[in-house]
Amino acid sequence: MKKRRILVIEDEMIMRVTLEDALKAQNYEVEAFETGTAGVQAYKENTYDLVLTDVRLPDINGLDVLRRIKEHDATAQVILMTAFGTIKDAVEAMKMGAFDYITKPFSLEELALIVKRAIDVKDMQDENIRLRKDLSACYCYPNIIGESEAMRGVFEMIGRISQTDSTVLILGESGTGKELVASTIHFQGPRKDRPLVKVNCGALPENLIESELFGYERGAFTGATKQKPGRFELADGGSIFLDEIGELPLQTQVKLLRVLQDGTFERLGGTETVRVDVRVMAATNRDLEKEVKKGSFREDLYYRLNVIPLTIPPLRQRREDIPLLVEHFLKRYNGRYGKDIRFSGEALNVLMNYDFPGNVRELENIVERCVTLSEGDIVRKNDLPDHLSSDRSSTGSDVPSLNEIASEAEKEYISRILRTTGGNKTKAAELLGISRKTLWEKMRTYGLNH
Repeated sequence: MKKRRILVIEDEMIMRVTLEDALKAQNYEVEAFETGTAGVQAYKENTYDLVLTDVRLPDINGLDVLRRIKEHDATAQVILMTAFGTIKDAVEAMKMGAFDYITKPFSLEELALIVKRAIDVKDMQDENIRLRKDLSACYCYPNIIGESEAMRGVFEMIGRISQTDSTVLILGESGTGKELVASTIHFQGPRKDRPLVKVNCGALPENLIESELFGYERGAFTGATKQKPGRFELADGGSIFLDEIGELPLQTQVKLLRVLQDGTFERLGGTETVRVDVRVMAATNRDLEKEVKKGSFREDLYYRLNVIPLTIPPLRQRREDIPLLVEHFLKRYNGRYGKDIRFSGEALNVLMNYDFPGNVRELENIVERCVTLSEGDIVRKNDLPDHLSSDRSSTGSDVPSLNEIASEAEKEYISRILRTTGGNKTKAAELLGISRKTLWEKMRTYGLNH
């Protein structure tokens, strides 16, 4: 992961050096300037993830720095450092779009927390911008690839779900693309211009997840030096995606249930009721009904989440989409690495016969690996990872698998239909009940040249 770059503007040398050293110790890249004019010019000429500026500077003040940077980049994250006597300026800065302010003297630990929060918000903004660009560049559902019957059902559901505010429970094995489906539902709907906040419930420590979701008040626990909004507040007016919802502790499940019921909660350590308007989407690869019977998941929460269930099929149940996915990933990684790699029909046949326990994510990793390591223009069977055909070797290579038999039968049937239509692919696709593009991919897979 690339280092985050921070621009520091501070005229006092000792303070400037202290900030540089502290931020570099947190693995940030830091550039520091003594004057506001020099700092603003540096921002215009370079790329930074965050600006940390003093309010009182020898040439222009921090408010001017904020204004000029925002005029250049409306998404810029700016934190102001201010002495007690300039709190009024800091409040004005917040109105002008500053991310936060910190009063001098402050501890380096407090600064580190504010900086991390600003970087996290910047990441979320960048992700939302990227997803919007992806959507504008694609006709229908960006990066969700498939023409199989199973995926057509998913596409139909996404189209209907996205125009509602109903809670959605997205089910499916790991690697099937549940997060991508949630993003598509959000950006195809009326909330597309509002935030989409993503939370991986399984990645957050149990003692922190409540404060992350619902925020906390100053003094709620050791280190809580100021009020912090939670993810639900950040998502107000938009959507929140709760991945691995089955990992949520029972105590937090109670609070989530209330949000789903009436859109209200209290921050950790607080008494003030906060009201939000958030569309909730959750995902899990667990069987929540079994978790309910075990007592690890609340039954009432399960039914609140399961208003509209949407199951994403595993890749082994839609093998006909594999050639399309391979082409999609080849386009992505060929572009990234400046190559023009293609898969041979023999290599594609190996992929078609593999069960993909890691689903689409595993297939993408395989394609990226092959593009990265390939020395020629064609990926052949022997260039694929060994484990793709290891199961077959244990039973003897002379015994064809069921998938091989099915593939051979499909190849023969397609060939017969093409002979019937005199090689007319449009007519053959109609007779086969598939799209012309899918027919082309299958012909390429089986080496058919009608």
